[in-house]
Amino acid sequence: MSAAAPSADPAVPVLQARDLVVDFPLADGRRHAAVDGLSLTVGRGEIVGVVGESGSGKSMTALAALGLVPAPGRVSGSLKVAGREVVGAPEADLRRLRGAIAGMVFQDPMTALNPVRSIGAQMVEAIRRHQRVSRGEARDRAAAALASVGIPAPAERLRAYPHELSGGLRQRVVIAMAMVNDPAVILADEPTTALDATIQAQILDLFRARPAAAGTLLITHDLGVAAEVCDRILVMYHGRIVEEGPALRVLRRPLHRYTEALLRAAPRFDPARPPLRAIPGMPPALGEQETGCAFRPRCAAATARCAGRPQSTAPEQGHAAACWHPAAEPEEGAA
Repeated sequence: MSAAAPSADPAVPVLQARDLVVDFPLADGRRHAAVDGLSLTVGRGEIVGVVGESGSGKSMTALAALGLVPAPGRVSGSLKVAGREVVGAPEADLRRLRGAIAGMVFQDPMTALNPVRSIGAQMVEAIRRHQRVSRGEARDRAAAALASVGIPAPAERLRAYPHELSGGLRQRVVIAMAMVNDPAVILADEPTTALDATIQAQILDLFRARPAAAGTLLITHDLGVAAEVCDRILVMYHGRIVEEGPALRVLRRPLHRYTEALLRAAPRFDPARPPLRAIPGMPPALGEQETGCAFRPRCAAATARCAGRPQSTAPEQGHAAACWHPAAEPEEGAA
């Protein structure tokens, strides 16, 4: 991996993982796989959503893409950003990648920003580290980036410190920093959680307007957001992808019983909708690596067959799930 611009070959995905494993040692000598054999692809011009309960491995996947898995975590398998292998890459190469080729929107903006440096100082540094521009031009670009995410009086906000901004403004600053260098891929971890509905819509429009050669991995608990902006959805549970496919197809006709349960637990403004149904039980504890379907203890449809690990099958083109008892059968003639 070099500091050169990422490959513009449309056949090269902006993000590609193959058999990715991220695990951590436990006190009893076992290891916990936060990400367990994950494979995914984000193509150019594509927004791929990742949904699932907390602890399913969504954020850890994004951290692995930037070489930011905290010690003593161990990463194996393959993970390429714009054609560049991240697993095992030297730290110097990873620093050139972060911000220029891959931008990250962290879930907690207060911990993502340096509390003792102004917003302007942090953004100017992020720009000048990857672009050969003067300090003044970098500051102008920073102000324009803040304006693009709906921050009023952006020139004044550049002089502010993180603690002087509201949570929503800090979140928009982090989004602006991730986008300011036009990276090939943005890894967005709950980017709109702290935003009101109007600003959320504006930010989602920015993701949709990204260049055709760029892609986005959007981690979210909001299935409405996923339906609105994502081309495809990946459903994660206990470190594995259990279902993937076109966004609206996954949300309207889920195959995996876990996806079906997520949808039943999601609030909707529909008076005719049945009452919310919480998913019973809890996800597997740390160190519990199920050999079969990890959702089996919480699934009403589970049978003895579920003790074996299900292989991903695609009854509909582009829509696959790793489930022995799919929640929906494909429609006749479905493409």
